[in-house]
Amino acid sequence: MEFSSKILERAVNEVSQLPGIGKRTALRLVLHLLRQPKAQTQALTEALQTMRNDIKFCASCHNISDNTLCEICSANNRNSEIVCVVEDIRDVMAIENTSSFKGLYHVLGGKISPMDGIGPHDLNIETLVNKVKEGKIKELIFALSSTMEGDTTNFYIYKQIQDYNVVTSTIARGISVGDELEYADEITLGRSIVNRIPFETSLKS
Repeated sequence: MEFSSKILERAVNEVSQLPGIGKRTALRLVLHLLRQPKAQTQALTEALQTMRNDIKFCASCHNISDNTLCEICSANNRNSEIVCVVEDIRDVMAIENTSSFKGLYHVLGGKISPMDGIGPHDLNIETLVNKVKEGKIKELIFALSSTMEGDTTNFYIYKQIQDYNVVTSTIARGISVGDELEYADEITLGRSIVNRIPFETSLKS
């Protein structure tokens, strides 16, 4: 792709690094921004800079937050004794959209994947285990995707906390194996949370 402007080429190259954005799509987006009023482009730039510089991770659940504790962890109407274990922020948003879960979350930041060089110590597992050891949690709901990596991560956490007085459950497999939670429809995902099953049962299936 030939560019008449090095400035334009740099902008396209940067935008094309975003997931799912190729060079042609990046060019279309950049040209769209170029046609907009400067104030609109500046507002976008400032929003991205503020997000990158000021966003925090919740000290309790590792969810993305504006403050030390996220809005979910600091809410008075949430059941702090039930914690839903998810891979990332997108899963929190997907489950919240169902309005079927009123507990708290714990964001792992990924899944155990030896092929990708991701081990247990690369994830937010230790802080979750510490919460269980402190007796703050009565039930853990595993809500990772039904992949080999997701199942491996569930089992690893289960082995770490099985000697403590905590119920472990997993979302019902109404979601197809390999599907990510963010792509599940709200009704199916909501039912899978409500109709969760004991984790030990999932090990036998």
